[in-house]
Amino acid sequence: MQSLLSLCAVQVTRHQTLACRALASLPRELYPALFQAAFMYGRTLVLQALVQTWPYPCLSFRQLLPKPKQLGWPERPRKESVQAVILALLAAPRSRESSSRRPQLRVLDMTGFLDASCGQDPTTMSMWARSVAVARTCLSAQTQARAAQRLAKRRKLEPQAPVTNPVEVHTDLLVNRTSYSVLKEALQTSTCGPLRLRCRDLWAEELSGPSTVALLELLDPVCLRQVDLRFNNLGLSGLCTVVPHMAKFTHLLSLKLQYSNVDVRRLTAEAENSFQHFVSAIGQLRCLKELNMGSSRLSGRLHQLLSSLQGPLESLELPFCALLPGDLSYLAQSPHATHLKKLDLSGNKLSGDFLGPFQRLLREASASLLCLDVTECQLMDVHLVSTLPALRCCTHLRYLGLYGNPLASAGMKTLIEHSQTFRELQLVVYPVPVDCYKDLPWPPSSANLLEGTVDEEKLASVQAELQQLIRATQHQDVLWTMDIYGHSSFDYFSL
Repeated sequence: MQSLLSLCAVQVTRHQTLACRALASLPRELYPALFQAAFMYGRTLVLQALVQTWPYPCLSFRQLLPKPKQLGWPERPRKESVQAVILALLAAPRSRESSSRRPQLRVLDMTGFLDASCGQDPTTMSMWARSVAVARTCLSAQTQARAAQRLAKRRKLEPQAPVTNPVEVHTDLLVNRTSYSVLKEALQTSTCGPLRLRCRDLWAEELSGPSTVALLELLDPVCLRQVDLRFNNLGLSGLCTVVPHMAKFTHLLSLKLQYSNVDVRRLTAEAENSFQHFVSAIGQLRCLKELNMGSSRLSGRLHQLLSSLQGPLESLELPFCALLPGDLSYLAQSPHATHLKKLDLSGNKLSGDFLGPFQRLLREASASLLCLDVTECQLMDVHLVSTLPALRCCTHLRYLGLYGNPLASAGMKTLIEHSQTFRELQLVVYPVPVDCYKDLPWPPSSANLLEGTVDEEKLASVQAELQQLIRATQHQDVLWTMDIYGHSSFDYFSL
């Protein structure tokens, strides 16, 4: 619930003109509460005044804004609030001389705010739009600074000294071919301007290898924490060009290379050489803790890739990687297994000859594993029941993804009955039970499960039985759902 201070701040910021006039006489200790209220309720005039007179060195969205779905607050802030904060940066330099309260702002930290999926909501500001807005603001600030210098020169005034108190803008950037030029220019010009753009997490979509390298060369080597290159179709040769440029990032913890068009199953001599160069480049990332190679065909080569790393991974995402039993056996015996917090094996077969190595991997990872995703892994009831002893060892499990597996209602009931072992469990995504389909071929493919006709009456009856079992476990705070998209994902950095 909102505190009394928060409730008062909401009321004060409703009267925006009066609130702006009163800021100079208010204690600095009230600024965080006023910012939180103004931001969440879209009080843009108050927001701009707060930023322009901010009495602290740092203004951090993550520290000031309420957590998602926190009681008493709107579910999501409006995009007007984000725009107001960004635009206030242009007016901030002027306010340094005119305001009775001298601003102390040196760092505006917008990282970790919203996510790319929020772009589907027209009332919010997508990551792409926010990236472009921040970039344009940095360019405008530099243009203003240069115009002021030219004016001073024409009037034969004392030349202005270089910017002595720039504001660093820390943000996460989403870049694609449409926004590439403006973001590249902003990064180039902000090195000496009044606003210094600093990227923490970089998402780059559909960019060529040379364009990606050009961006990486402009990023601060200390600030970058994550690089996510998706749908870039780089291939092994492209990755060999891009990844070596990441070695300079001393705090790079996460690297995601999904949909990079990598297939190591039948390599030519030249492609084999590229693979070895790629493995060597990955091994130069000294702090790496998360790796995503989604949709890369890594059959039989996982040991070469992971053994090059300088330390154990804590998050490993290998969806649709055509893994072999030997890959799972290596992973179970590797130093990574006992450190894994997040493991995604979606789209890889885990039945038959794969089941034993998979179960051994679960046992090795049991002490640390928090999130397990085995969507579309051809797991039937017999496989799930056989895996339960190993799965029950994972007592800290928070998320279990089972969607797209040919499980029957009997298998789900068995899982629910044993779920009390998972005291920290928060979310289970399970499939439509196979006994709720009409005329389902056996064994069913993933396409059959996605496109098959469901007996809605039977499904409703089964769901009622499952919910009754869930209530009987006295663990009703766990969400059991068949909706694979209607919930927030478990990000490595939030674990």
